[in-house]
Amino acid sequence: MRLIAENLGGERGGEPVFSGIGFTLDKGEALVVTGPNGVGKSTLLRVVAGLLPARPGRVLVEGGGEDFPTVASACHYLGHLNAMKTALSVAENLRFWRSFQGDSGQANSAGEGTPAPGVEDALKTVGLGGIGHLPFGYLSTGQKRRVSIAKLLISHRPVWLLDEPTAGLDKASEGRFAGLMRAHLESGGILIAATHLPLGLEGVKTLRMGEAD
Repeated sequence: MRLIAENLGGERGGEPVFSGIGFTLDKGEALVVTGPNGVGKSTLLRVVAGLLPARPGRVLVEGGGEDFPTVASACHYLGHLNAMKTALSVAENLRFWRSFQGDSGQANSAGEGTPAPGVEDALKTVGLGGIGHLPFGYLSTGQKRRVSIAKLLISHRPVWLLDEPTAGLDKASEGRFAGLMRAHLESGGILIAATHLPLGLEGVKTLRMGEAD
């Protein structure tokens, strides 16, 4: 699979915030987007995800096959907000997202399917085993973020779009998440992260927004 962005521009409130951005990411590659506040890092991720229109430009995937014919179908998007209902339990939230996104697993090198982990297994992976019954609103800021990371695991998507993904995490959780990102890349996934903080990844491409040509 390949993710291609061509001559992307983005707007916020009807005003242009960036233009002329292009990149190509093959399977196993990551792009870290940096730059001052307000230069459009979050807007760029939303344009790539299809949540905002490109003005101008386009984003496309090649080699996604029938399972992932479009960028939207190929992406997990993790934004500033965790996209969870506070009154529902942790497990209820994750079960909703698993149903909404589909519980598709990942094909291995032999073309055989590997099931996506269940809700409890995903919670254990992020260090939150045994809390699925708690209302999401009861959790700490870091725990909420870890549940949102678990959402990345319960259904396979080859492209992860991450906006400040480590916000609110302690050092141990940052290390655990770095391991999950490395595993995603090693399995042939693609990753774009907008962040001010190091992610513990090596050999990544970088895009610094807001710099004069």
